Amino acid sequence: MSLFLISGLAIGVTVILLIMILSSLIVICPPNRVAVISGRSRQLSDGRTVGYRILKGGRTVRIPLIEKVSWLDLNTIPLEVSVTNAYSRGTIPLNVQGIANVKVSSKEGVLENAAERFLNVPNQHIGQIAKETLEANLRGVLATLSPEEVNEDRLKFSQQLIDEADDDIKTLGLDLDVMKIQNVTDDNLYLESVGRRLTAEVVKEARVAEANRQSESEQAEAKARERAEIAQALADRNIVEEQNNLRVRTAELDAVARAKEEQALVAGDIARATAEQELEQQRIELERRRLEADVVTPARANLESKQLQAQAEAAKIIEDGKAQVDVFRRLTDQYQLAGEDGQRIFVLNMLPELVDKIVSTVNSVSIDRVAVVDGGNNGGQGGIPALMAQLPAAVVSLSEQIEAATGVDILQSMRSADGEDEPVSELPPPPPSAP
Repeated sequence: MSLFLISGLAIGVTVILLIMILSSLIVICPPNRVAVISGRSRQLSDGRTVGYRILKGGRTVRIPLIEKVSWLDLNTIPLEVSVTNAYSRGTIPLNVQGIANVKVSSKEGVLENAAERFLNVPNQHIGQIAKETLEANLRGVLATLSPEEVNEDRLKFSQQLIDEADDDIKTLGLDLDVMKIQNVTDDNLYLESVGRRLTAEVVKEARVAEANRQSESEQAEAKARERAEIAQALADRNIVEEQNNLRVRTAELDAVARAKEEQALVAGDIARATAEQELEQQRIELERRRLEADVVTPARANLESKQLQAQAEAAKIIEDGKAQVDVFRRLTDQYQLAGEDGQRIFVLNMLPELVDKIVSTVNSVSIDRVAVVDGGNNGGQGGIPALMAQLPAAVVSLSEQIEAATGVDILQSMRSADGEDEPVSELPPPPPSAP
């Protein structure tokens, strides 16, 4: 039983020792502190080689017997900054009181400066160093400003102080959160004198302004009375002018009314003349339409009737001509098929018409009687016997003339017709003469 108890105690002690060892090896950093683990070399971002590493928040494990952990607080350190007999521009000594809040910077590159300067240093010592630095910068800024500028624009003064001290504070590895000026005084009562002077100027300006306001009020009142009187005079003048304008306008309206009446009379005459002219135009149009109905329309209808009749006759002539052309074409085809006999038959068929044409040339000659005179020198043949003897020669001569004109021997054709030669094949009659 005692053996089990001893074993349990040994195990418990071992676990406790392990926990203690592990807790001593694990470094946990809160947000308001910075752990500086020194013992091993590492290279910074600017190229420097240092023998520590910095942990901002979170956790890490240190190597026992090699690395050591130190701490930097990031809490704010309040400071009272004051300078006495600090000469401003113009060699006026001033006393300035203000407050400031500084802290160890957590920015990379600046935190290393704080670790190298304030590791294991209490905050009171860090605040004292920051206070002395700010007071020195405060004296430098006061030398560039007049007492009036320091006293009147303290916000500008504070901002210039922050800008002046920023580089020095960062070199220490600190951040300047707040810098405010609370009070500015001087032992020579310069600012008080300036205040009294300004107060006197303000009082004087107030009295002058009051007098000016009183004068302006009286002037305004006088000008108001003047404007009232001028307004009354202008009103009376305007009334008279309006009355005159009214009379002029009344006369103009009367003249316009008379002119309108005369225009109305003239317009009535013009309207009557226009109406009579339109009536005359209607009468002319009516007469034109009557003439068109009585003369032009019948004439146009007659013309159209004659045109239609002429077109009908022309159409009949055209159709007759087409028929004759067709007949001539058919006869031509038949005569061509008949050869030389067809040519002779064609001439013989035309002979009566030729004779009629020849005879028609002497139709206008009227022969009442024929007198035959016997010359008595014809070998005992005279008178009618001589005339009869000349007929065969005349007939032969006429036949020769026809043959010479047409190329057809009429006598030969007549003998063939009497049966002396071979009969001629029948052909269609000659075409009718053209109308």
